Amino acid sequence: PVSAAAPAAEAWTPPLSTRGRYIVDAQGNRFRLRSGNWDGAQGSWNGSGDRNDPATHHAGQNSNGIPIGLDRVPLPTLLADFRALGLNSIRLPFSNEMLRTTVPVPDAAVAANPALRGRTPLQVYDAVVAALTDAGFAVILNNHTVTTRWCCGLDGNERWNSGRSTAQWADDWVFLARRYRDNPRVVGADLYNEVRRDVLDDPNWGLGDNHDWQAAAQEAGDRILAEANPNLLIVIEGINWTGIPVDGFAHGRPTLTPVRTLSHTLVVSGKLVYSAHFYGYTGPRHSGATGIGETSDLRYQDMSRAQLEQTLYDQALYVSAETGTHFTAPVWVSEFGIGADETGALPRAWFQNMTGYLNAVDADFAYWPLVGWSTTAQGAPGGDSWAMLRYDASGRRSGLLDAGDWRTQPWTALAGAAGRTGQIPVTPAWYQLTTDHRDHNASLRTRATGDWDNGARKAVCPDGARLAGLGHTDGRGLCGTSDLRAPTGGHTVVRDEAYVPPGGDWATGYTKFQCPAGQFLIGYSLRGERVSAALCAPSRTALPAGGRTLWFDRGDNRPPGAPGGEFAYGDYKGQCLPTEYAAGIAFTTRAASRPGPAALLCRPLPPV
Repeated sequence: PVSAAAPAAEAWTPPLSTRGRYIVDAQGNRFRLRSGNWDGAQGSWNGSGDRNDPATHHAGQNSNGIPIGLDRVPLPTLLADFRALGLNSIRLPFSNEMLRTTVPVPDAAVAANPALRGRTPLQVYDAVVAALTDAGFAVILNNHTVTTRWCCGLDGNERWNSGRSTAQWADDWVFLARRYRDNPRVVGADLYNEVRRDVLDDPNWGLGDNHDWQAAAQEAGDRILAEANPNLLIVIEGINWTGIPVDGFAHGRPTLTPVRTLSHTLVVSGKLVYSAHFYGYTGPRHSGATGIGETSDLRYQDMSRAQLEQTLYDQALYVSAETGTHFTAPVWVSEFGIGADETGALPRAWFQNMTGYLNAVDADFAYWPLVGWSTTAQGAPGGDSWAMLRYDASGRRSGLLDAGDWRTQPWTALAGAAGRTGQIPVTPAWYQLTTDHRDHNASLRTRATGDWDNGARKAVCPDGARLAGLGHTDGRGLCGTSDLRAPTGGHTVVRDEAYVPPGGDWATGYTKFQCPAGQFLIGYSLRGERVSAALCAPSRTALPAGGRTLWFDRGDNRPPGAPGGEFAYGDYKGQCLPTEYAAGIAFTTRAASRPGPAALLCRPLPPV
């Protein structure tokens, strides 16, 4: 019989994917991430002093570059304790340095797990992944740091490409995703942790330079899905910090706020999850520092419950709450936590409010950290008081599974709440395309055929979607899910009016790139602002002709309610009705006129 202390593993069928704001398993059932962060493999050294001295490591804990606790507790005991906490998933940090470390871990680092002796940190990580997934947990790999050093300040780990190129970072991800490709319970790739300012420069979301986190995440996510494992969830965290934390200087924590105007469209649909971190001692414009780097801005723990909930919504949870938009996706609050020894009224109230809000909005979550040391069974006087589970040198446990821990009640209320369960219906999805700085080809079928308009900026809808809308000036597009495309057959690149039939001029005086009969728009290309070509795909069923001209060169022209949301802020936009398909793009090359898309040919979809 299963004891109350060790509930049965939650039944679920990998792989995981997304439907609207929910993560679902292969059967379409909701899978709410109830996660813990089992850290250590990302590094624990604080950056100065003797690496062999525990005092130079976070909380006096030398992790030896592997998940914490393997020196004190056998793996089966750890996993049973994780299950007793109500967890179904583990966020498992690693460093890029760990992937390359060839020196075996010291025997003492795996004293309670002697089978792991003589293994490198990566081989220990392999064993931990296998043990977790064999026990039924979902594992999400998290690239936490570049070097094996405690995160997160001015530590050389500020960006995914600190000390290396974006391509090298993505190469590491492809390597690791391939390594666990045959383990279906390795379900996700959390691309990088707490992207933030270094000494000189800020990360950004969409500027197209070497610090563009939005673009880098798109690149790595697409490469993982296309080259390594199309089943993985791609987890993209917002930006954790920009600016100089001094009163009078611009500074703040953007988190997921930029997603509203610029979201991600990956080459495999239903795989995007956004994430954000929240700690009470930080704030939307407070770095969390005391002394140097401390500002007069509010911390999350300084806020009333209503203020906190509105702030969390504005910074992150709107992404899942506002359904039917191009940015709608699950939001995983993949780090939050507090100390067992916290006595302050404000931090304690924050934790109660935080867990309450996560439950109220049915969010996915991950506590930081899962495992820590203690010097006594009571967790005193040393070790990491924030850990959910703390183990002394003999393996005796203290922490959240003990009634004396003040965090037990709010945690149990969070982890034990069902939230929405069962089947999640498939709903229409919307995808944003952007040619701001580079191609945006979200179709694996189109990618496989090579460059279809060399030298132009190209945008193509994901496989299983059709082009629904265009912006007039800045190259943004909107796609909607569609089963219209024929399962075989390539595509047609339209560069002239060859497919406009006699007597079929639907935009007099304008150049019209019209799809051949029986085809519909899936993409477009631009040279500068000017339309360069239209990309059309054959339909699996006969398509009605006729239709209407939808102009948008002098104002917005979108369906009531604007399904898909604001996909091209500041631009005039045109969008066919959900009951229509787009069959052509019109534009002008007249002097003093913008040569971007000016009209769409919208035709009725075939009857269902």
